Amino acid sequence: MPSLKDYRDRIQSVKSTRKITSAMKMVAASKLKKAQEAAEASEPYARAMRAMMARVAAGVAINDSGPRLLVGTGRDHAHLLVVVTASRGLCGGFNSNLVRLARKEISRLQGEGKSVRLVCIGRKGRDALRRDFEELIVKSFVGLGGREGISFRKVDEITRFILARFEEGQFDICSLIHNQFKNVLVQIPSTQQLIPLPVPTESGEPDAVADRGQYSAAEQRYGFEPEESILLAQLLPKNLGAQLYQALLDSAAGEQAARMTAMDNATSAAGDMIDDLTLQYNRERQSVITKELIEVVSGAEAT
Repeated sequence: MPSLKDYRDRIQSVKSTRKITSAMKMVAASKLKKAQEAAEASEPYARAMRAMMARVAAGVAINDSGPRLLVGTGRDHAHLLVVVTASRGLCGGFNSNLVRLARKEISRLQGEGKSVRLVCIGRKGRDALRRDFEELIVKSFVGLGGREGISFRKVDEITRFILARFEEGQFDICSLIHNQFKNVLVQIPSTQQLIPLPVPTESGEPDAVADRGQYSAAEQRYGFEPEESILLAQLLPKNLGAQLYQALLDSAAGEQAARMTAMDNATSAAGDMIDDLTLQYNRERQSVITKELIEVVSGAEAT
């Protein structure tokens, strides 16, 4: 049986832990507001970019002479997966759920006989995937957030790396695996194809590859100078960077939301544990007092 001192020490330890988790919850809530504002501020730009891509791609014939970022290589053997996680933990299942999805996608592609390579953004994803797929990781990017937050300049480095590997013919299809921020309580692990780019319609929904180029309504309303193929050569890399940027901002907001929720749950659990330990301490203390009283009474009767 633990002694009264053991109970007091454990209660004090849990109280100290509760102070830490409570402080981390407050910090995460403060960072969440900034991260959420950044994600919401970039959404109109990303939405306008998708609409622009739909209008420009409406007049482009999907054939071998089209932009490679749009039509692809004509193969689907080599896949590059860009996995976006956080660089820090203590955020519930935010990282583990995404790593689980990445592992599932890797196993699926390898089961189909595909070649898979990984680009890891965030320390947690890199460390988790390195255990089983170290030979597949071609590049890791960590520390993108920092105190100043995620900047488009840092994202542009990732974009240029991916484009360079595509031009070298190192992969046929590039997909992004990241947490999609819905609200404070919901972050959805999602997979999004980046290359070849599924062209969205003006409603913002991507069409299937086989349906590309069928945008007659958009084609009737717009004309372009210079021609669409020249515009796409400039717009497609920028659109790739915009999608990566939006995904990283969503991931940053989701990380802080998940951490705030996890620390709130930890603080509540610590409070419940303190109540339980205090009850056990009081019972043990009452038992000790009763035992001492019995000893005193027994001694007095013996004399």
